[in-house]
Amino acid sequence: MAGRGGERGRGHSAPAKRPTRVRRTRPAVSVPDPVPVSAPAKNKAAKDNAKRAILGLSTTRRAAVFATVVCALALSVAVPLRTYLSQRSDVQAQEQRQAELRTQVDELERRKAQLADPAQTQIEARKRLRYVMPGETPYMVELPDQAVNPGQGEPATAPARPGSWYEDLWGSVNGR
Repeated sequence: MAGRGGERGRGHSAPAKRPTRVRRTRPAVSVPDPVPVSAPAKNKAAKDNAKRAILGLSTTRRAAVFATVVCALALSVAVPLRTYLSQRSDVQAQEQRQAELRTQVDELERRKAQLADPAQTQIEARKRLRYVMPGETPYMVELPDQAVNPGQGEPATAPARPGSWYEDLWGSVNGR
């Protein structure tokens, strides 16, 4: 295999040495000469070091993690919140319906109490059913808009056709 870089099979060539692994370390923090430092300055430096050490992440990565957490919280709250709001409107509608029904029940209870009185029952029978008490003379008042046949005293009705119901049926089938 000529032309490919070295000859094989001779065993005289030395194996290629790999570069040794270089371990990279952080540069050593230089410690300045001891200078008297006030307590607030020490606290500030400690806070700065604590901020850098939080999760060992850069500011951009922390912002990305924070955004991911906020999105996860928003998504986990969105569905229950939507359900809560829709159920809240349903509850308001049902409470309104319940108030209407209570009003209707109150009116019916009041009407029931009125009808429990025998005098009110008698008034209703006279008004609706035109009942009269024994010994009373009933009068019927005809209003002008009701047409009355002269001499009969009853309202005008369509003239009755001669024949029985089956003749009327047969006539309607035949087209008469």
